[in-house]
Amino acid sequence: MNRLIVIITLFISCLAIQAQDKNGCLSKEQFRERQKQYLVEKAGLTQEEAAKFFPLYFELQDKKFSYNKEMWGKIRKVKEAKNITDAEYSRITEDVIKTRITVDELELEYLRKYKKVLSPKKIYNIQRAEMKFSRELLKGAGQHKK
Repeated sequence: MNRLIVIITLFISCLAIQAQDKNGCLSKEQFRERQKQYLVEKAGLTQEEAAKFFPLYFELQDKKFSYNKEMWGKIRKVKEAKNITDAEYSRITEDVIKTRITVDELELEYLRKYKKVLSPKKIYNIQRAEMKFSRELLKGAGQHKK
């Protein structure tokens, strides 16, 4: 599950780097449409399955983004602050772990929801496709930097 969190974070981080259009990067909607097309193709989803699955999928992504954004905000504040106490460092490191746990619990909650609309095999295929999509984004981002 933690790998999936990293992957989703990488999706968001790489969005501006990888996804180029005439304005320099894709909108959130354009990015999601590309991601959706990729996952549908690689996981072999039918139109009916996709119509039931993706509202749940993007709902989860939005929730995870919100938690991760909050966590990164806390980390940024510590980075910018001076004279941080050990107690503050301890609180932040615990908060980071608690955020990961919360996100993992969300993943599990949504896995149960996914099982109501997709077979276990298709859910597995989605997870694999997410990883491949992430790797392709990273490869593309590396090529754009050159």
